[in-house]
Amino acid sequence: MFGFGILAGVPSIVLSRLLMTRRRYNPVKFLPMECGQVPSGGGRSHFMMQYYSYILMFVVFDVMSIFLYAWGTTFFSIPREATLPMIGFLGIMFAAMGYALFLAGRKGIW
Repeated sequence: MFGFGILAGVPSIVLSRLLMTRRRYNPVKFLPMECGQVPSGGGRSHFMMQYYSYILMFVVFDVMSIFLYAWGTTFFSIPREATLPMIGFLGIMFAAMGYALFLAGRKGIW
């Protein structure tokens, strides 16, 4: 695979260098642009902390779905003792989700 990458990459880089048009330096090309317009104002924006609980719940459900998919595909071929660690894992994940809901309710954003 590495050899194929080298075999396909090097000739394409060399060909692109040989076939590219030679243009003079254009200072407009290196200006910071946003959708064709020169940006105005600051580049940083304030992060709304009220969305923190949503972000936390998304991460929790994302991790949970990855492990649940792997566990669910092998559910019938694993012994019954293997379900106990998964129940513990689900308990930890639901506790984290409950904590995120608690924080959201405490701050009045849920």
